[in-house]
This record gives sequence, structure tokens and C-alpha cells, in this order.
Amino acid sequence: MEDLLQVGAIASTHGVRGEVKVFPTTDDPARFKKLKKVILDTGNEKLELEISQVKFFKNMVILKFRDFDTINDVEKYKGKSLFVTRDQAVKCEKDEYFIADLVGMEVVTEDGTCVGELKDVLQTGANDVYVVKVQEDSPYASKVADKKKELLLPAIKDCILGIDMEERKMLVYLMPGLLEEG
Repeated sequence: MEDLLQVGAIASTHGVRGEVKVFPTTDDPARFKKLKKVILDTGNEKLELEISQVKFFKNMVILKFRDFDTINDVEKYKGKSLFVTRDQAVKCEKDEYFIADLVGMEVVTEDGTCVGELKDVLQTGANDVYVVKVQEDSPYASKVADKKKELLLPAIKDCILGIDMEERKMLVYLMPGLLEEG
């Protein structure tokens, strides 16, 4: 499991006083009001930054970091990701998981047949969709229409029967219509 969880990405600077516009990657952007610190991944190192001010504008969060007082201080961080430690993360409810914890899980059917590995989670309006990279030696490989051998599974109780975080396995039911017939 990941120790750091992404909460946003710096989209651009805001004004000349060292503020940045952050595109939130969290379900609840208001959580930035409660955050005291974030971790900035510069690509070379991870910097712990203290948040001194939080504002909201449209779909963005505007952050001001302590000791960053000019546009020159923050301009080099455009496009960089902001993280929190797992202990700062919002607590998940029953049957809720962090995407970072799901990616890489083995996906198996009720009879124990391996389908493949969970590669990504697409967040749609109605429900999430799990992107499973089907293993070449899986009996399902020839039944997947996608040339990339990816199977899209809706994250609904009829399809996702269980998730075992300890074993890193997802138990699924492949509903009719998800695979190519014949």
C-alpha cells in the first residue's frame, strides 16, 4: 500500500505573492481547509510544505505556502503533485478504498480463475469503472474485444463480489455482456 496519497496537482501560479492554483484529486476539496501540511513531489525530492492560506475559486483550490512569497518561489512547481501521509488521509467507510490501494490487485472470478490485474480506476458520474489488464494466459483473454486486452468492470455489487486488501485480490462476477460471446 502507498504511504503517500495524492490530494492535488499544482496547475499554475495565482497572482504574484506565491500562491498556486491546485487541481484537487480528492473527492472532497474542502478537506484542504483542515490540512496544515502537504508533501510536494518535485521529481527529485519530496518537500514538506506548510499551508498558510486556503481559498477556493471555481473547481480549483488556491494555496499559499509558508515562506513562499513570490511568483518566482512557486513557478518551478507547476505540474507537480501534492500528497498527504496516510495518517492525514480521510478515513474510508465500509466498502470504500483508496484508488492507490486497489491498483495492482489480482482480479479473480468466483471459481478462482485469474482474469488479470487492476490497472486503473475510471471515475464516472454513476459509478467507478475498474480497468483490468487481462493476462495473456487467462481463459478470458480471447473473449476480450479490446486490442489492449483491457476489460472494463463496473464497480457495482453485482459485479464486484469482494475485495481482500490483505491478499490483494478482487473477487468478481463477469456479468453477461462484459465479454465477447463466441
